[in-house]
Amino acid sequence: MDENQIFDMVRQAFLIAARMSAPMLIVALVAGVVIGLLQALTSVQEMTLTFVPKIGLMLVVFWVSMSFMTEILSDFFTEQIIPLVAGS
Repeated sequence: MDENQIFDMVRQAFLIAARMSAPMLIVALVAGVVIGLLQALTSVQEMTLTFVPKIGLMLVVFWVSMSFMTEILSDFFTEQIIPLVAGS
């Protein structure tokens, strides 16, 4: 295994990590903006108001997208990592 294969594998791993984390990060971003606007409009500055809904929404999105993330990760391992380990 040479350097080019290692760099390509690391690049693919970073792209897969970004694809797997994107749904949760997007939901957290949107929830944070919406809650921030709500707090600015109502002048309610409660810290738990931002934390609890974001965590709840992220858990729901994680539960819904778990099969998507598992499929991406298992495809990466079966197509890229296992053949490198097996030496083919």
